[in-house]
Amino acid sequence: EQLVESGGGLVQAGGSLALSCEASGDIFAIIKMGWYRQAPGKQRELVADITSGGVTNYADAVKGRFTISRVSAENTVTLQMNSLKEEDTGVYYCNADGSSVVRVEGMVYEFWGQGTQVTVSS
Repeated sequence: EQLVESGGGLVQAGGSLALSCEASGDIFAIIKMGWYRQAPGKQRELVADITSGGVTNYADAVKGRFTISRVSAENTVTLQMNSLKEEDTGVYYCNADGSSVVRVEGMVYEFWGQGTQVTVSS
């Protein structure tokens, strides 16, 4: 069971980056996928998430700049980040709520990716 993240890196303020996350095949019936971030010395916080029905939710700090999208058939989620600011710097984690073929049938579990670094320079 794993969430595989890609993207991230170093970008100048005002620039753009895209993050992608794919859930492994043993995770299924995913109810919601999203992205969290953790800046140095701060708690992990929700950036954006999207339900299986396509309902999106964004942190106030990223509204209008970030867009989350999902390809349900592929269990992937993408976060397009535009107009990046220095305060967007942090480790970004993919998150999913779903079931697993290797765990108790009918139960919903929370899965996390290993995180990918996003650094926005001035």
